Amino acid sequence: HKMDRNAVMSTIALLSLLASSTHSFSTIILSFNKQTTKASRWGHSTTSSKLNALTERQLQFWEDVDNGLVDVEKFYSAKGQNIDRILEFTKSARGDIPPPKGVAPLHQPSEEHVKNLTAKPFWDTASDPDNFPWAAELESQSQTIIDEFTSRLSEGGELFTGDSSWQNDVMGGGWSAVRLQRLGVWNVKNCEAFPKTYDLLRQLDIPLAVRGVCFARQAPGSGVAPHSDGRNFILTSHLGLKIPEGCWFKVGEETRGWNTGKLTTVDTSFEHSTENPSDEDRHVLIIDYWHPELTEAERAALEFVYNLRNEFESGKIPFRKVKRREEEGQGFAGLWSALTGVGN
Repeated sequence: HKMDRNAVMSTIALLSLLASSTHSFSTIILSFNKQTTKASRWGHSTTSSKLNALTERQLQFWEDVDNGLVDVEKFYSAKGQNIDRILEFTKSARGDIPPPKGVAPLHQPSEEHVKNLTAKPFWDTASDPDNFPWAAELESQSQTIIDEFTSRLSEGGELFTGDSSWQNDVMGGGWSAVRLQRLGVWNVKNCEAFPKTYDLLRQLDIPLAVRGVCFARQAPGSGVAPHSDGRNFILTSHLGLKIPEGCWFKVGEETRGWNTGKLTTVDTSFEHSTENPSDEDRHVLIIDYWHPELTEAERAALEFVYNLRNEFESGKIPFRKVKRREEEGQGFAGLWSALTGVGN
């Protein structure tokens, strides 16, 4: 099983890295959108699903996605698995089909959506070893992380940094982080500062997803405004490190707190917000990982899509011409044929 997994992930990485270039483009075509706008992360307007609104670069991305997923699908079909839900995910993400609707109050999934996954604001992970076999062990060894974090904090110096301007708009000026992993890449410098934490996270074999791992600080008297992260296929656990009295975490219509050494796990496709009304910093370790109802094939397919997206955003994939949009006057049907090969 592990050999098969390593083989397919090597193939996926190779597909993403076949070409490298210093080419960059003036606008990051797949940039994270502000939640208050209608601009999609994936290059289409959520008010229009017309593929011919996509730029040449965006069409190139989706053509590469389609081609790469063919290989992922072939590999896993031999193991009796399919990626049908991820193929539908790509249709939603690029606007071919209407965006998803929430399944509960304040559930706000985005176009980056995998259908038929259980959606609930809070999850009790430590008591669910079938879905989260690592969670109870993480809690049992949490003091190792707390001690290392406290020791590093006592050394002084500035550990925490803000994020992008969009992130700061959403999270507020009181939120900052120390990134251990982001977009699938471990931050070597930060991991060297927290070696015990890094080793423990690796040993537990948590199925980390695209957003990553970080220590997060919420400053006194600050909070995170209500917002949704949109993606329903990622769950987020907060391991309490230092929790002043009165801190709260609202997800959907339910409000809970954090407990030191325990996991508070949420689905951030629900609207959520936080508050630290105390006069002390609140610290947690945040871990993002795949929804347990995704199959191995679906995880591999999503990893391919987001790895490729990161390569495009960093300018490592050189520009090339795609099959002519509209196929010289054939309209939407011709463009669909050019992108998918259907009808050729």
